[in-house]
Amino acid sequence: MNTKELIAAEKQTILGTYTRPEFVITHGKDVYLYDAEGREYLDFVSGIAVNAFGYSDSEAKNTLTEQSEKLWHCSNLYYTEPQVKLAQFLVNHTFADKLFFCNSGTEAMEAAIKFARKWASMTKGPDNHQILAFNRSFHGRTFGGLSATGQPKFWEHFGPMLEGFDFAEFNDIESVKNKITDKTCAVIVEPVQGEGGIYPANVEFLQQLKTLCDEHNTLLILDEIQCGFGRTGHFCAYENYGIQPDILTAAKPIAGGLPLGAVLLTDKIAEHIKPGDHGTTFGGGPIVTSVALNILERIAEPAFLESVRDKGSYLQERLTALQAEYPELIAVRSKGLMFGLEIQGSPQDLIKACTEQGLLICKTGGNAVRFLPPLIITQEQIDDGLNKFKLALDSLRG
Repeated sequence: MNTKELIAAEKQTILGTYTRPEFVITHGKDVYLYDAEGREYLDFVSGIAVNAFGYSDSEAKNTLTEQSEKLWHCSNLYYTEPQVKLAQFLVNHTFADKLFFCNSGTEAMEAAIKFARKWASMTKGPDNHQILAFNRSFHGRTFGGLSATGQPKFWEHFGPMLEGFDFAEFNDIESVKNKITDKTCAVIVEPVQGEGGIYPANVEFLQQLKTLCDEHNTLLILDEIQCGFGRTGHFCAYENYGIQPDILTAAKPIAGGLPLGAVLLTDKIAEHIKPGDHGTTFGGGPIVTSVALNILERIAEPAFLESVRDKGSYLQERLTALQAEYPELIAVRSKGLMFGLEIQGSPQDLIKACTEQGLLICKTGGNAVRFLPPLIITQEQIDDGLNKFKLALDSLRG
């Protein structure tokens, strides 16, 4: 099928939950994607913070091929070596004592909510099931994650949401103090709000939040699904803040584009989770965990993380300078290689204009667009992307 025929067939057969541009991606290499007409796009989306090593990464491909010749799937009824090795690596490189593997970020959040509520029921009593989250947050599209999402636009026509959820103001500890009680079993927060507009937490706020949770015997759940595993320039985003959570949810970059999510937790919670309390047919299968171990071992290298921080600082400097030239860039918010650009005008118009210049960016909350380039991007490629971005801005000026 040609591009026109394929798009027409998609509209006839696939549920319309996405608004897609009128081209068909066929393959990718390094930090570039290519469409069916042979056009090249510099990718500042990376699969929504998934493709840390870009496209056609040779090490990940070799790992996948090697494991595919051994075992694809046998379910979680049996032990498999790749899953255990990945769990060992994550325990050794994070706060966690135990892991649960699933298929996605929203599944990780569902599991985290269940684990927190069981811990509270067993240690504080069955009435201690309240969960506090934050306005402008996003935690997934299944009902647990959706109920914890502090953006009512995502709830419309899907109500009622699950009971027991309340919301405080992000980066406002007094707001949390007014909401938290001894019956709050957990507080859920993103160290960097991703879908809400790329808002990093203040260091003081997360540190005070951790102290407040400890005072109330309440679990702190960090959602690092978008901001974790190298994106902020540290292996885990919480390392920017000098704290450790009780539970952490992870997904997007963990397996380089293969479906994998994880819940990291301490023994004090894990000791209350028993066989039959939760499960997954596909989560943590041999192929995805083999690839994930290869991806995470490379992300965790100190020199690699330092390079992410350096490139994030460089991109921040360039964008700050660009604001003087383009006042329609109202604000630049960032952490590592995670950028939110608040703009005057339509984000969708800017996204389209960038696409026409061969640059892929995506929308986030409010009137903002996101830059989430692969972590392997070079300074020269950043410069190229910003040149394309400037041409897009110029085209919108008419």
